[in-house]
Amino acid sequence: MNKFPNGIPSFIKLMLLFILLSGITKSQPAKKGVKTMKFTLTSPAFQQGDRIPTQYTCEGEDLSPQLQWSSVPEGSRSFALSCLDPDAPPGTWVHWVLYDLPADTTELGKGVPKTKTLDNGALQGACWGVDSFSRVGYFGPCPPAGHGDHRYYFRLYALDVESLSLPPKATWAEVEKAMVDHTLATAELMGKYSR
Repeated sequence: MNKFPNGIPSFIKLMLLFILLSGITKSQPAKKGVKTMKFTLTSPAFQQGDRIPTQYTCEGEDLSPQLQWSSVPEGSRSFALSCLDPDAPPGTWVHWVLYDLPADTTELGKGVPKTKTLDNGALQGACWGVDSFSRVGYFGPCPPAGHGDHRYYFRLYALDVESLSLPPKATWAEVEKAMVDHTLATAELMGKYSR
């Protein structure tokens, strides 16, 4: 027997419509900060989830690995890059910060110089530590001996501005804050390392 002889009450119809519209709205990606599956970051040095070769770590030559990216989002005007280890005992360890990388760049060669400014105008931030940042450039995996696998996330950010208006040696926290309203998409490559 129908409990509502005149049909479903208006407020129930409104609630169902609200739920339906909420689901549709939430499924639509926001313009900024959304990871785009097509935007990819790769390296000939290692595959996603694989062990990072020793030459790219503190036990080897400590060179930055070659990185390549493709399917750059439309409207990208520069890139920023980070390499972070979330498994470090004291907290996330910063291994590399690079920003103001020109939009026409599609790769970084092996062994990027450890200088504040690169030939293409990109800037490198301060790294190596949780609270103490005294080095510039890439300093690779160097987890505590016997601590097991650490994950190293290389993340490339496509930005809608040519510059973050930061000086060289900016910290990762400063770069991250400057990118908040300018990130179009993020590509990621994760490698592992243990000693």
